[in-house]
Amino acid sequence: MPNRPIHFVGSIPGADAEAVFRMISASAGAAAPRWPDGETGDRIYWIRWQNQTFDNHPDFDLKSTSDRLHGYKDQLERPFYVFRDGIDPASVEINSFGYADAARASYAAFTRLREEGVVPDGVRFQVSIPTAVALTAGFFEQPERAAAEPVVEAGLAREVASIGASIPVADLAIQWDVCHEVVAADGGMPLHYDDIFPNSIDRVARHLEFVPAGVQAGIHLCYGDPGHKHIIEPENLATCVAYANGITAAAARPVDFIHMPVPRDRNDDAYFAPLTGLDLPPETELFLGLVHHTDGVAGTRDRLNAAVAHARQDFGIATECGFGRRDPVTIPELMDIHVRVSS
Repeated sequence: MPNRPIHFVGSIPGADAEAVFRMISASAGAAAPRWPDGETGDRIYWIRWQNQTFDNHPDFDLKSTSDRLHGYKDQLERPFYVFRDGIDPASVEINSFGYADAARASYAAFTRLREEGVVPDGVRFQVSIPTAVALTAGFFEQPERAAAEPVVEAGLAREVASIGASIPVADLAIQWDVCHEVVAADGGMPLHYDDIFPNSIDRVARHLEFVPAGVQAGIHLCYGDPGHKHIIEPENLATCVAYANGITAAAARPVDFIHMPVPRDRNDDAYFAPLTGLDLPPETELFLGLVHHTDGVAGTRDRLNAAVAHARQDFGIATECGFGRRDPVTIPELMDIHVRVSS
């Protein structure tokens, strides 16, 4: 079996960015071509920390604090916002979500550790950012979402421009986390627009255009991870394959990598069969989320062998989502699984 590259989706439960970089260095090293900072601290629960953006903005009001996701019997407590009375949404701007500030701080540690030889030459610093649909669906009541999405999307464009202006393009990779669009396409949640699949592809393609030339751009396709459980379980990889084909065809710039999730209990032909229809451009790397701590090297290899039977191109390995919510004591073993299976 050839060596397979390793991809880290985003969150890793280290004390800070330096601890995460040292953790990756001691395990995967250069086998991982892009290193995230682990999304540590307040950022560890993906978009939850963004409540501060809307709490502190003068044009939004907190309206409610609960929502029900498909497949969950209990209400989930989370803040939902509306535009303040009398505010014209077209006049609203979000100047910072905090991703650029966090990226600049982590990149400083990245470059210092590269000078020390901890970070290998050629490895890129990866910044993972949710789409506007995720932040809109995650923080606005349904009647507000159509008006809120353009405000959020414009703010994300400014955020990515700020990151690109602060970090050399040859050192940087931007990953767009595409979750709500995937879940909605499989009937797991409503969105504020019809024709979910084509309209989602158009949106993701616009997001990719925000990424400056020379910066690598990638896509993480996701079914969510609340309570370490998918919002909806994928029947197979058909939706991910359709999104991957559609996004790369619609994108005006190269898509450097795409990541797809694989549930722990799926090592069957039926799950991976749609990979025969995957038609990525030659420059687009594929990563499959085959690695699971709970069944270790043996289970991961079973999933890998099932994928090999259907994949028409080489692929790298990953977990199916970020693992920042995992008990930190399990991380060394999880990293070891990546390394042993990749080699």
